[in-house]
Amino acid sequence: MDGIMSQTTQAKATTGVSWTSRFKTWEAFLLLITAAVFVLNTLASPYFLDPWNLSDATFNFTEKAVVALPLALLIICREIDLSVASIIALCSVVMGLLAEAGFSIPLLVLGSLIAGTLCGLLNGVLVTRFDIPSIVVTIGTMSLFRGITYIILGDTALKSYPSGFEYFGQGYVYWVFSFEFVSFLVLAAVFYFLLHRTNFGRRTYAIGNNPTAAFYSGINVARHRLILFCLVGLFCGLASVMLTSRLGSTRPTIALGWELSIITMVVLGGVNILGGSGTISGVVIAVFLMGMVTFGLGLLNVPGIVMSIIIGLMLIAVIAMPILLRRFKQRRS
Repeated sequence: MDGIMSQTTQAKATTGVSWTSRFKTWEAFLLLITAAVFVLNTLASPYFLDPWNLSDATFNFTEKAVVALPLALLIICREIDLSVASIIALCSVVMGLLAEAGFSIPLLVLGSLIAGTLCGLLNGVLVTRFDIPSIVVTIGTMSLFRGITYIILGDTALKSYPSGFEYFGQGYVYWVFSFEFVSFLVLAAVFYFLLHRTNFGRRTYAIGNNPTAAFYSGINVARHRLILFCLVGLFCGLASVMLTSRLGSTRPTIALGWELSIITMVVLGGVNILGGSGTISGVVIAVFLMGMVTFGLGLLNVPGIVMSIIIGLMLIAVIAMPILLRRFKQRRS
């Protein structure tokens, strides 16, 4: 009982109690950088502040951001999933095949969600049952899921989606606010509550800080991690619905390379790549920061390969910064 109380106290200190202090540190720094990027984009292009241009810009990151939310919980729990982009592609193939067979829109969406959850379940079982490091498992399943999409599709594309399916990726709830963007905001609020205001979130922090202590405190560590892997797969299925709807077709290269951008969103948001700490608010701010950076570069006609280089540099910088600061403090002391 004392162990459980100590883990709960530690988790509370990492979540709700310390939210203000976190907001004054990394989150505040991200907000400052985001504001600076906003001003620079405004000065660099006269088209940046157009409401419809800003609305169109959200389509470039909302699907990735939807996956970043559960992935943040998984990384806090000391695990990672590098197969998220491949899961999105495989879910899109499932929807495409169901559409070719004449199934209705609700069944297409359900098929994608089930396929994503099963992919996450496979990852989770391999990690928790066979004690294989998640980075090894998901590198393997990343190739496996993507390979299945290429075997099924080859060089072809699936386009027989029913009328009305396009709303998930192209529709608007009100004025310039798209269905994708509103869905992301709602999901961000849900995940904030889940991580920072529930026992599930406290268990996530406890496992991330010390899995052994969490286990002896009565937390079913394996089951919790398995649930998180399934949750990531489920939201990959949801992102696949949005992306496929927006593009109007399924191709084997869909979402290719997205894992780098999604992980960068999470880590840039202050989630420790080694687990144990991080906030949903930081991830949300990082999502908007990356969205504005890529949108601003797009308005300046910067090539996509240069954007990929910039995202890679951002990921390296965010991971290296805490290590360099810690070494600097050690030298000074």
